[in-house]
Amino acid sequence: MRAPGPFRLVGLDPGLRHTGWGIIDVCGNRMTHVANGAIHSDGDLSLAERLVQLHDGLSAVIERWKPDEAAVEETFVNKNPASTLKLGMARGVVLLVPAKAGLPVAEYPTNLVKKSVVGAGHADKNQVQVMVGMILPGVEMKSADAADALAVAICHAHHAATRNVIAGALAIPGVRGGRA
Repeated sequence: MRAPGPFRLVGLDPGLRHTGWGIIDVCGNRMTHVANGAIHSDGDLSLAERLVQLHDGLSAVIERWKPDEAAVEETFVNKNPASTLKLGMARGVVLLVPAKAGLPVAEYPTNLVKKSVVGAGHADKNQVQVMVGMILPGVEMKSADAADALAVAICHAHHAATRNVIAGALAIPGVRGGRA
């Protein structure tokens, strides 16, 4: 169980061309926007070189903002097998970098992210962006990918708070699983 007090999250929206990232601070039920952006890879480079760009860009984000945890959006399977494979490789880098930095990494399906932020699992991108703006007042989202990444961070904040409440209840003597 996480100790009470503020913590910093990075939400990540994987993509080979653009990987969105969003940083929020969480203290209890309060979430505060810290930063957001996207890491871009150069389509003229080889796949390996593009993956290095994602790795280096994400490593720089983690080094600069020093999050305590990471959350990554799961991706849909595309109709094009080659595109799906490339996206999977980019996603692997997005999972690897925070894990290698020692961060716990959670994954959330797209529909759960949308439901956590908007209240509906099939919300469109515009609805997600509007709600992210309401949850994080004053935020200026750098791109749609950054907005999606902030939504992933918000989703993780909601679910982390629930897990902490459950873990705390289970640690209370007399509660199932608690110490006597």
